[in-house]
Amino acid sequence: MIKVLIVDDHPVVRAGLAGILAAAEDVEVVGEAGSGEEAIARAATASPDVVLMDLRMPGCGGVEATRAIAGPHRRVLILTTYETDADILRAVEAGAVGYLLKDSPGVDLVSAIRAAARGETVLAPSVAARLMATVRAPQNDTLSPREVEVLRLVAEGMSNPDIGRRLHISEATVKTHLLRAYGKLGVTDRTAAVMTAIRRGILRV
Repeated sequence: MIKVLIVDDHPVVRAGLAGILAAAEDVEVVGEAGSGEEAIARAATASPDVVLMDLRMPGCGGVEATRAIAGPHRRVLILTTYETDADILRAVEAGAVGYLLKDSPGVDLVSAIRAAARGETVLAPSVAARLMATVRAPQNDTLSPREVEVLRLVAEGMSNPDIGRRLHISEATVKTHLLRAYGKLGVTDRTAAVMTAIRRGILRV
């Protein structure tokens, strides 16, 4: 079972999300929180695998709570109505493995939770497009040596935490390198990034 903690300052939203997730046989809601402070406390006691995190809440916001909660065994998936470039980048840099919008279909939300539990990066299509536009450098789309190194380890089947340990960098830094590589390669996921890098001769097989 994938244990999920729902964090949102609106009780109706939390109830709606819990209702959607109740239909998934492999997902269990282990708690709810109405603020960032409460989320941090509940994450410590409920030991969720995935935290669905609202971005903007009174007091401690979603980014601050994500920074305190995210780890190799506690994935944070942002679920919000906001998709500004600054919000997206701040969330990813804080350690979030994904960024979805609240108008996402329920089936996509459940799929995203499963992917997040596996440590995969999950982005709503509109968010992926904005992020790629932000990180893409038209005058220089060449991957940096570290981006190539990260992609090579992805091609070897390593997860983000494993890559972080191998390269002695944080998992958030691994995700940042991957997202920048996605933007330069014009792709939105790990598999496409590896295949494109191989096709362009960036990676050797």
